Amino acid sequence: MKLGLGLYRHMLDAEHYRFARQCGCTDLVVHLVDYFKGAPPDALHNQPTGGNTGWGFAGDPNRLWSLEELQNLRAQVEDEGLCLAAIENFDPAHWHDILLDGPQKAAQLEGIQTLIRRVGEAGIGCIGYNFSLAGVAARITGPLARGGAMSVGTDGGDDTPIPNGMIWNMVYDADAPAGTVASIGYDELWRRLEGFLDAVLPVAEAAGVTLALHPDDPPFPTLRDTPRLVYQPALYQKLIDLNSSRANKLEFCVGTLAEMTEGDVYESVEKYSAQGKIAYVHVRNVAGQVPRYHETFIDDGDVDMLRVLRILHQSGFEGVIIPDHTPQMSCAAPWHAGMAYALGWMKAALTTIETESAQSVAQSVKLS
Repeated sequence: MKLGLGLYRHMLDAEHYRFARQCGCTDLVVHLVDYFKGAPPDALHNQPTGGNTGWGFAGDPNRLWSLEELQNLRAQVEDEGLCLAAIENFDPAHWHDILLDGPQKAAQLEGIQTLIRRVGEAGIGCIGYNFSLAGVAARITGPLARGGAMSVGTDGGDDTPIPNGMIWNMVYDADAPAGTVASIGYDELWRRLEGFLDAVLPVAEAAGVTLALHPDDPPFPTLRDTPRLVYQPALYQKLIDLNSSRANKLEFCVGTLAEMTEGDVYESVEKYSAQGKIAYVHVRNVAGQVPRYHETFIDDGDVDMLRVLRILHQSGFEGVIIPDHTPQMSCAAPWHAGMAYALGWMKAALTTIETESAQSVAQSVKLS
């Protein structure tokens, strides 16, 4: 397994790349969507949470990420001794009508296909995505983690309808007419996903790019009067079975799986890693399940994270693991300290597992 770090768009600079290297990382997963557009400076190192008004504004609908900027980003990352493993999330400005089945759907599908080709041409092997209307919503922030560390969680859901002009918790049209997004059923959401996969997976295969679906976080059955796609562990299998393409994989979020009300997180790790369907892993611990849970330090939640990593190792998973987010620590650099703590723990865990594996092989040779 390879140790990685996730970076938001405003963190894509040499200072953060060097921080990752200093923490022992070899890989980066980066966000090109700017969730913090217009946010105050003190919010830039926290997670985007927002409220009913969303995180902020989506990007430019008339400008896809260019091949040149993708190539330059990869070169900058590699110049600091790291690998650019994945881009995480499409911009709502580029695919809102794919999610909504709206009038610009065909044009936006062509745009996403173009973007996938560019990512592949730039030598980046994976795009993570979340096929969701509500996105990440209904979260609270407070001193919820050990020692009063600032963290996020949920204290119940939110069925407030989504206003027109918003999708995935971001505003893509500030001048949209009054009203709300039409309510749909689960079957319709899965139909839209299937159509999306049918259109883009052949392009992804040809481009050498994996598409990796993130489960719904928080994993309520419905949120903001819309259905959720993968809110129980078994629904990941439905995604896998929906399209047999080798480019159809999972952005495997341990924390989100632990928040779900069904299944066993360790059985889920074993089941999906054994199929070779995990593209990369979010390593995050939580306490509780929906409708009420909060995120914890990596060594302090309901999940035995060392057991999770051992299962991944035993299944032959060789991809990237990252702490997608972590509690903020009480110091001058809350995000950096929280990430350094998580990455240090993960680095030690991987070393322990590798040592155990080497000792087991040596013992087997000795006995033979």
